[in-house]
Parts: sequence; structure tokens; C-alpha cells
Amino acid sequence: MSTTTNSSMDALSQGLLELLESHDPAVAAILSDEADRQRTTLELIASENHVSPQVMHAMGSWMTNKYAEGYPGARYYGGCEHYDLVENLACDRAKELFGCNFANVQPHSGANANIAAFMALLAPGDKVLSLPIKSGGHLSHGLKPNFSGTFFEIHEYDLDPDTEQLDYDVIAKIAEEVQPKLIICGYSAYPRIIDFERFRSIADSVGAFLMADIAHIAGLVAAGVHPSPFPHAHVVTTTTHKTLRGPRGGLVLSDDEEIAKKVDRKVFPGSQGGPLMHMVAAKAIAFQEALQPSFRNYSRAVVDNAAALAESLVSHGYRLCSGGTENHLMLVDLRTRDSELTGADAEQWLESAGIITNKNGIPNDPRSPRVTSGLRLGTPALTTRGLGVGEMKEVAALLDRVMGSHGDAATCEAVRKDVRSLCDRFPLPH
Repeated sequence: MSTTTNSSMDALSQGLLELLESHDPAVAAILSDEADRQRTTLELIASENHVSPQVMHAMGSWMTNKYAEGYPGARYYGGCEHYDLVENLACDRAKELFGCNFANVQPHSGANANIAAFMALLAPGDKVLSLPIKSGGHLSHGLKPNFSGTFFEIHEYDLDPDTEQLDYDVIAKIAEEVQPKLIICGYSAYPRIIDFERFRSIADSVGAFLMADIAHIAGLVAAGVHPSPFPHAHVVTTTTHKTLRGPRGGLVLSDDEEIAKKVDRKVFPGSQGGPLMHMVAAKAIAFQEALQPSFRNYSRAVVDNAAALAESLVSHGYRLCSGGTENHLMLVDLRTRDSELTGADAEQWLESAGIITNKNGIPNDPRSPRVTSGLRLGTPALTTRGLGVGEMKEVAALLDRVMGSHGDAATCEAVRKDVRSLCDRFPLPH
């Protein structure tokens, strides 16, 4: 077991580990080691973050013990008084946070939220227009093995090959040709601002619904540092982690009363049974945290840090897809620094040095998804730790030392020591 101590975690977490050490030492050791891993590494995966202790402990609360199948005031089990209260609270806070009229907080994940949205808006076989996963879309937007690619007719728009950005004129032409029932915007690896208003005009021109999947940028939207999909999108889906810094889960939002009714039916009983009410309680806490002025400051810092990290990486010789970033993430083309460098190698080397990243394909990547020519990097988790613009230069230098050495063991060990020092300067919140 690691040497994680009270100084590196809150008292409840430390108490849990002490309780588990006698009850199930094997699991206690795994949890302790994971806590130590997070404490001593730099998290640069764009879709990950560090929740507050309050959010984390709500996920392990008494509300894990109960079924609350149904909705507030219409449960299929007794004893749901407090579950109704916390779900209504979560819904009200979500609506306030995103400035909309409807929220369903029950989806277990972003993919589950997308399933409900598809089922509410479409019939099997209907046409969907979306960005493919190879260009920054999401697997639940039409990948063949996924439900979306299995039950619906998927058509694609792509990024402009020269700018690696959305070309709305081209998207409009494709929509005119395809005549989709649904157009999806919102992505997993797109570093630029999304013009939701333009997307709505394209959808209206062909009589399509517009769905915005803002899983990656939800926190930025909530804080006002990225334009909102409202009032433009018919339905909005998101995860509640990533930039929103809440528990792992999903959320569906809308301003359309009829669509809202359909979404409720397609979440339950259409695609899920009993909600995970301990997660709903944690969502309520996270939404309240995101409503605070401090969260707006945090989100601005996320974007500022991303810009600083991007600029520093360019100074080290790396090319950024689309030419830069306007949100929390960047897609790094490693080939411009070293033609032999792959995303898979970089990810492995960096992890050995205490820097956690994920390999990612770049637009028109000649390498396979298991190898890739790029890294997707993001700043939400580093910003949660308190790192600022100045530290982004340090982080970029650490990244380059590892990748420039081709994972040399001695270099990685030296960087690991520097990473630990940086983590000690900026401990996790507890």
C-alpha cells in the first residue's frame, strides 16, 4: 500500500481507507495506490478532472442503498421522499446553470444521454449528419458498432482539410444533399469555438433537429467562456464530469416542452431502469459548485492555461491541429517535432514520467487508431490543482523532454522527480 497520509486527502477519505484495511485489505491497497497516483501525477487528459471531496463523498453516500425507479412524485417504490427532493434540486440547479427550461439528470453517462436524445427525436433508420470520430466526433454520434451506427443511417460532414476547422458552408451543402432528420454538433477533440447559431440555421434550412453534445465544453458553457447552445439546439446532451467537474454521469437539456416529455420517456423506461441516485445527489452538489463565481474564474483559467500550453508547445516545435485552441483542449501533431514519434509511444513514455495523456488521431491521420500521430491534451485537471499560465511553460518543457528523448529511462526518471515536485507545489484539493 502507498504512503498516502492525512496531509494528502480529506479526513473522510483517510477514514474510508482505514476502515477498508481491516475489512478488505486488497481493495484498500488498490484505492490507496490510486489516490497516490492521482496525487503525484499531472493529469492532461482533456476529458478528466478532479472532483471536490464533497462531490466524491456524495457518490458513496446513503443514497446508493435504494431504488428510485421513475421520476419525482411518480416512483415505483416507496420510501423515495428524499430522492424526490434531491432529484428536483439537481434539475433546478441544472436549468439555472445552463439557462434552459428542462433537465433530466438520470442518464448514467453521456452515451446514455445520447441514446435517450436519439430515441426522442428519431425513428430507427432516420438519417443523422455528424462529424466522424476520426475527425474529432464521438463514437455515439454514428460509429458503426455503436447503437447510433447500428440503428440509424449515418452521414458525415468533415473538417476543412486545409484549416482543420468546421466549414459551415460545406456543412450546409451536405445537409441539403442528405436531408437528415438530425444534425449533431459538439465533439471530443475539436479545439475551436462552435457556432451553434449557424448550425441551427443549417438545421432549419432542411427541417432537421439540432442536437448539441457539449460533453467536453459543458463547464465552459456554464461559466460563459464558450457560447451556449441555447436557444439554438433542440436538445443538448452532456456528461457531468470533464470541464463541469462533477461526478461521472450524463444530462439531457432542452427548451422544447414536447421534446422534454419524449426525453423523459426515453430515459425511463426507454433506455434505463432505476437511476443512480447517489450520482444524482453528487450532480446536485456539482451544479451548485458551478453556479459560484469561483467556477467562472476557474473556467477562464482553464482556457487561459490551454492557450499558454499550446503556445509553449509550438515554441518547442510541435504543430497544433487547426492552428491552436479556443477552449480547454488541443490536438498535437507529433510528426512535426519528430517524424517517427507516435501517439502510442508518447503516451506510454509520458506515463512512465508521471504525465498522463492519451494518444489521439489527427485529421487525416495516416496511422491507425491504436497508434496515431497525435496527443489530445487538456487543462481542466491541472487548473483544478491551481497551476497557472506560468506553470504551463514548465509542463510543456517536461512533455518535450520526455518525447524528445524517445522515452529514455534516465530522462523519464528525472522528469518524474520534477513532476512530483510540481505536484507537491500544487496539491489536490481536499
